[in-house]
Amino acid sequence: MAEQKKLVAEITSMDEDFTQWYTDVCIKAGLIAYSNIKGFMVYKPAGYALWEAVQKHLDARFKAVGVENVYLPMMIPENLLSKESDLVNGFAPEVAWVTHGGQEELQERICVRPTSETLFSDFYKDEVQSYRDLPKNYNQWCSVVRWEKETRPFLRSREFMWQEGHTVHATMEEAIERTELMLNVYADFCAEDLAIPTIKGRKTDKEKFAGAIATYTIEALMHDGRALQSGTSHNFGDDFAKAYGIQFTDRDNKLKYAFQTSWGLSTRIIGALIMVHGDNSGLVLPPKIAPTQVMVIPIQQKKAGVLDKAREIKDMLSNFRVKVDETDKSPGFKFAEQEMRGIPLRVEIGPRDLAENKCVVVRRDTREKIACSIDELPAKIAELLPQIQQDMYDRAKKHLEEHTFEAPDKETFESLFEETKGFVKAMWCGSRECEEKIKEDYSVTSRCIPFKQDHLSDVCVCCGKPATKMVYWGRAY
Repeated sequence: MAEQKKLVAEITSMDEDFTQWYTDVCIKAGLIAYSNIKGFMVYKPAGYALWEAVQKHLDARFKAVGVENVYLPMMIPENLLSKESDLVNGFAPEVAWVTHGGQEELQERICVRPTSETLFSDFYKDEVQSYRDLPKNYNQWCSVVRWEKETRPFLRSREFMWQEGHTVHATMEEAIERTELMLNVYADFCAEDLAIPTIKGRKTDKEKFAGAIATYTIEALMHDGRALQSGTSHNFGDDFAKAYGIQFTDRDNKLKYAFQTSWGLSTRIIGALIMVHGDNSGLVLPPKIAPTQVMVIPIQQKKAGVLDKAREIKDMLSNFRVKVDETDKSPGFKFAEQEMRGIPLRVEIGPRDLAENKCVVVRRDTREKIACSIDELPAKIAELLPQIQQDMYDRAKKHLEEHTFEAPDKETFESLFEETKGFVKAMWCGSRECEEKIKEDYSVTSRCIPFKQDHLSDVCVCCGKPATKMVYWGRAY
């Protein structure tokens, strides 16, 4: 067990330094490596497998609501980007520009996509001619580049992977419906596949996406009490259509501008997985998203029959994602490695177990050890995996509820952010001045205006004037 303790001790305690704990987990669980280009990450097999799992689950949900996948170029000419001024101004500080092709200077700068609204709009202006062409519900899986000043694995890097959906509709009502639908897809995915509860709501005008008339968000709460914007859905109205000339002939034979939406979820969600469920031993992965659900660990595997039985158990569990650790490492090291990688269940089998036709099943989330007959193992695994999934969601929901506070007045608002960590619900008058003052005074931002509104008082928590909305406030990544 000394080896196990040594391995686990390499991860900084989250209570000691949460930021360092997070970085330790990313590196030592084999998720990422740093590249020789500042701000760019290498996704190692364990990290990329998580993104593949996200893609698989989310893509199935997209297709169930009529979304089709496409792929557009990664380069955007400067003249095309500049057609929508709000978008240009919003992304200007983060755009990476290509100025040369080979040895020759380009006549026009080309940016590496920070997002693809401009490309999709330019594409749709030729693709859409009639109401019969609508709607178009397209999505692409790709990477984007934003020249961030400060980077952190998964949460903020200069290149990151994501999906970006871009749809076009005949009416504003259809655009609003799609915007809300995709937000619900994200919320359901987080809750049901990632075991992460979220708060759904609308961003304030200050925090909305550049160029959008409305941005909707799901906000998750990390273990350290900070918020993480986990998915967004934007309604563009007909602003982009007017800027890029997306017009169609409607049923009344009149030429009209189309209405657009976009929505995206990125590899930041892997950061959420780590920070919502992880512990001081490393990752804790929900079974639905875990690349490996069960690790079979033979103990004293050189003894006759042990390794063969471990392989036989793997075959018995073929309905699950299962592996056998056949390395020559000690059992203690294997246990610690399995814990660090967050594998939901491990099955221990040794010579004594072999003689008695039994094994030990260990839950990663609770470390509970369960003796089990080998013959009954498939049924036991089938019972435990959904139970772990539900228990992880319940614990995350409990953490969210216990770290969400109400501030009916300014004094309570101030004291909560001094003494606690988490979301604070408070009333707001709707003015940008108050929103900016709250950020300046308390280093917190508006996370969202929730769809479910509570009436905590009649006045704004900042200025004391009549309140119009209840807002979730918090410190965020």
